[in-house]
Order: sequence, then structure tokens, then C-alpha cells
Amino acid sequence: LVAASAENSIVRNSSNPRNSSADVALLDLPKDQRVADVVQQYVTAAAPLASQIIGKVSQDILNAANTLGEIPSGDVIADAQLVATQPANLGGAQIAFMNPGGIRGGATFGFLFAPSGAEAPGEVTYGEAFTIQPFGNSLVTKTMTGAQIRDLLEQQFPGCGGQTTKRILQISVGFSYEQDPAGVDCASRIGTITLNGSAVPDDGTTYRVTMNNFLAAGGDGFTVFNQGTDALGGAQDIDALVVYLGSFLPGTVPNPTVDRIVAKPAP
Repeated sequence: LVAASAENSIVRNSSNPRNSSADVALLDLPKDQRVADVVQQYVTAAAPLASQIIGKVSQDILNAANTLGEIPSGDVIADAQLVATQPANLGGAQIAFMNPGGIRGGATFGFLFAPSGAEAPGEVTYGEAFTIQPFGNSLVTKTMTGAQIRDLLEQQFPGCGGQTTKRILQISVGFSYEQDPAGVDCASRIGTITLNGSAVPDDGTTYRVTMNNFLAAGGDGFTVFNQGTDALGGAQDIDALVVYLGSFLPGTVPNPTVDRIVAKPAP
């Protein structure tokens, strides 16, 4: 290679406004109508499915983490995945984990969006749910030991098990653990772990654990998931969420209490 050069041209348009003083020299371009027409074809074709009412909520279920990293919409998604894989023939799941990066949508919108169409306030459409969970991942249930689950929870923090970024997994109802983000080492950051009120021991006791296929392959640095055995594939994550939300109709989805991750007591 003798030489290389490039000229970067940042395009500003009506859909991507840039207002800083550095934008003075940028060129405003109108939408390309040919592209806009193609996009509109798919928007129109998807509208009947996107506008379907699939559930109701009584208040916003936000995509915003508390101080320990628990996200209300993450609780709902984890619960949906647990319910979808609880039957023995579908996995026999006891616990479900959801990666926080897979929960999309603005924190100010949360899980409940302002009415975007004909739906009444509190009604959730398929399109809105898909905006929160748009990846089309499939569910996987594996057998994991209590010790592996502890290692997994420790792997949420940078420097633990090769993790590079703090990522707090969202957990299903009935599962709980103590967390100390300021712990001096990986082991000290996780305290007591319980399932339905009983301690999860650090021995050979096994549990059936559900996650999406991205996590099942060690995604987001959670390589402990690779240690799971007896993997069984399941439904797509969005389908599990739709069925879960619809199971409460004509009532509303219970509001998560966001208390599954608790502060570890001081020594």
C-alpha cells in the first residue's frame, strides 16, 4: 500500500437534522422520493399487523434502569420468556435472563407509547411491542448449575470472566439476588441468590434456564451461557411477548415492582 485518502461528507436532511455550528458547511438534501416510495410500500403492507392490539397496560412500563440496573420492561420480557418455556415439552424453564441491549425504544417512551394510531390510551400494538424487541431472536433453554448461575451474574461486571462492559441481565419473576456494584472483586459483587424464596446453592444442583439465542452463544460477553447443556430451541422472542401480553386481556399487564435485584447488605 503506497497511499490512501478519503473525503468524508456528512449528509444532513430533514430526517437527520444537525444543528451545531460545525454543520454550517453541510448540505441539506431533500428526501429521495424513489426511496421514500419503496419504504412506504412496506409501511403500508405491515400496517394491519403493526396496528393490532395485543395487550393493555395501566401505566408506562419504562425502558429505564434503576440504580442496580433492573429495567421494568426487562422484567416483563423475562417473564414472557419464562412463561413461554415453562411447559416440560418446551424447556421446563425455571429462570429466564434477558440482555439489556436487546431492549430497544426510548427511555422516555418506555414500553407504553403514546397512542400512535387508533388504539386507546393503555393499549399496546404489535408494532409498539416490536419496537421494543425487534431482533427476532429465538428462545433457548439450557441446564445450568447454581455455580454457573453465580458465575454468570458475576460476569455482568467489567473485568469479570472476560467481560468488558457493565451489562445487567434482566431476570424473571421468582428469581432474585443481592448485588454490590462497588464490590472489591467479582465474587463480592454478588450475594445471596434465591429462586422462589429458596437459596440457589453453589453446587451441582441444576436448573433449567431460558435465554435468547444471542445470549445462548455467549453474546454480550456472557460466555458462561456456553457452559449450559441439553439446549432446547423455542419460539421467537416477539411471539412469546405477544402471547404473554395477550394472556391478561381484557385486563392489563401487572406493573413490575422492580425489586428482583436488591442491594447486598454491608458486611
